[in-house]
Amino acid sequence: MFDWVTSFVEGWGYLGIALLMLAENVFPPIPSEVVMPLAGFTAAEGDLNLFLVMLAGSVGSLAGAFFWYYVGKLVGCDGLKRFTRRHGRWLTLSTKEIDKADRWFDRHGGKAVLVGRLVPAVRTLISVPAGIAEMPRRTFLLYSAVGTVAWTAFLAVCGFLLESRYDAVAAYVNPVSNVVVGIMVAWYLYRVVTWRREDAPRT
Repeated sequence: MFDWVTSFVEGWGYLGIALLMLAENVFPPIPSEVVMPLAGFTAAEGDLNLFLVMLAGSVGSLAGAFFWYYVGKLVGCDGLKRFTRRHGRWLTLSTKEIDKADRWFDRHGGKAVLVGRLVPAVRTLISVPAGIAEMPRRTFLLYSAVGTVAWTAFLAVCGFLLESRYDAVAAYVNPVSNVVVGIMVAWYLYRVVTWRREDAPRT
């Protein structure tokens, strides 16, 4: 994948960076930890402008965030509750927990989106509850933009400063991503295994 990302950025420039960051949010196996440091390195070589690299990466990433935001908005709270009544065990959710989470997101949603956009693996997922909770688009855009620009700028600057050693960024950040994913999977499996029938909502 490393060579493919390299050739894509070199061939498509800023548009390629935006498309890769869009894909990274829609299809997480394409890692931003590879895309943005490489783009920063390309800027250090003089082929691209660092500011435009960060702008392209941020625009693509925000487009992906809005994709999942609208998925959540389309499903909606009522739609999620209907699905939970049938498959609550596999979602590890009850309708009461959905209501509780919805109220929590109303109070702290902005902070959750901001922090979530800075955390590997959570960056994509945080957009879905924002859509389900019907967070105003402007609010979602504001907090998502702050977190997204901070993340993409950090990775791009690291690649710019490290130049030919830009791949070292991925070497350090990827393990963090793997740990976060591992914790999320372990927590989900724990919830599934310990799910009790009385936890499920009554019909």
